This record gives sequence, structure tokens and C-alpha cells, in this order.
Amino acid sequence: MFLFLSKLLPIFIYPLGLACILMIVALVTLWKRPRWAASAISLALLVLLLASNGWVSNTVVRSLEWQNIPAAELPQAPAIVVLGGGVLPKNPPRPWVEVAQEGDRVLYGAKLYREGKAPTIILSGGRIDWKNGGPSESQDMAEIVEAMGVPKSAILQDPTSLNTYENAVNVKKILDDRNIERRVLLVTSALHMPRSIAIFKRQGIEAIPAPTDFLVTEGNLKEQDTWQGKLLNLLPDTGRLGDTTRALKEYIGIGIYRLQGWL
Repeated sequence: MFLFLSKLLPIFIYPLGLACILMIVALVTLWKRPRWAASAISLALLVLLLASNGWVSNTVVRSLEWQNIPAAELPQAPAIVVLGGGVLPKNPPRPWVEVAQEGDRVLYGAKLYREGKAPTIILSGGRIDWKNGGPSESQDMAEIVEAMGVPKSAILQDPTSLNTYENAVNVKKILDDRNIERRVLLVTSALHMPRSIAIFKRQGIEAIPAPTDFLVTEGNLKEQDTWQGKLLNLLPDTGRLGDTTRALKEYIGIGIYRLQGWL
């Protein structure tokens, strides 16, 4: 139930959900209190315009993504840990497992293995029964990394974790059971890295950040300096609305995890 509520309730805080609630308020109050309705409509418009604004979106996303950029080449470690959330199951009509928006995680993890950064790669991620269905994410990720040249003998799986806290707890158990030093290269989306690093460290694991899946790059920031970029950043954009929402999701997640005592 906690897992379901943690995904349901924040929807009404995210920009799109909040705007919808304000519009419903406007509809309910339109006839008897038109001023209230006008205020609700104005607030809904303001929320959507701000959340889909290029400067706002880039600033909020960058505040998380750029916290753990490696200052030098990544060192070698006893294991690479790749967190789930980036693959889609082989559900018809898909011919094979597919990478989602965060699919850079599994691709980058395989790349680091092939560069000799670690002798073992741990794929961590289960799958929620009522969401997508199919095998665990770790199993789907294993198919992808094997196709990229990672031998099956080098792959360990955590097929049951359903959130970042469980990722860390289960990975710790795998490391201890295999007598692997608690020092890993942690691969996840840059936006997700601050929460992930804090949770893994709380579990006593020395996690070296290996972020990927960046939404904001130096190229994006340079684009804002041109007149074309400035104009486009003022206009509403669904992609930027989604990026702002993902960043807010992380900040909400950090708050919830602190309340749970997981950070």
C-alpha cells in the first residue's frame, strides 16, 4: 500500500495534477463565485507556464544532476551496480526488451564493465505486478548487457527491489554474501543520483557516483544565450514540463525518504 500511495499522492502535487485540481475548482465555483474561478484558472496557467519554462526547468533539474559529476576518470571497483527503472519488458508487440527514457543506465553500466572498471556487474530492480508486468527488471537488464558482451558469469541480480531503499539493502546483502568489498560504481540517472548515493552510504556501502542520462548539458545552457533559445524557452513545452516534474519527484522522494529514516 505504501508503494501505491507513494506513486499516487504526489501526482496531485506535480504541475499537471495541480493544474487539473485548480481547473476543477474553477468549474465548481464558476457560477456562484466567478472571482474564485478566475483565480484558480490564473493559478493553473501560472503553474503550467512556470513548469514548462526552459530557465525554470533547467535550473531545477541542474540543481540535482550536477551534484555528482565525476571530477576525474572513474576508478576501478570490485563491482558496478546498475539501478533499475530504465527497461521495458517484452510485452507484445515488442519483439524484445526495450530501453526506456532512463535506459542509459544499463547501457552505461555495460560500457563501464567492458572498459574493465569492475569484474562484476550487479543489476538491481524488480517489477511491480500491477505496472507493466513481466519478468523482473534485473532479468531484462541482464539480457541487454549480455547482448552488449558482458558474460553471464559476471552478472549478479537483485530481482525483488521495488524502490531505491530496497536497491541498497539488497545490494548490500549480495556484496556480503559474495564476500565482495562494499565499494561500488553506482550507475543511475544523474537526476536520481543524490538520493541514491545518500541511501547507499547509509547502508555502509562506499558508492562512487557514475551518473548518466543527463537532461541538462552545457549545450543546453549555451542554447539559452541565443535569441532563438531565449524565445523558445519562454514558450510552453511538454518535454520541459516532464523534466520539471521528474525533478520535483526526486525532491519529494528525498523528503519522504528522510521521514522514513532511510537517508
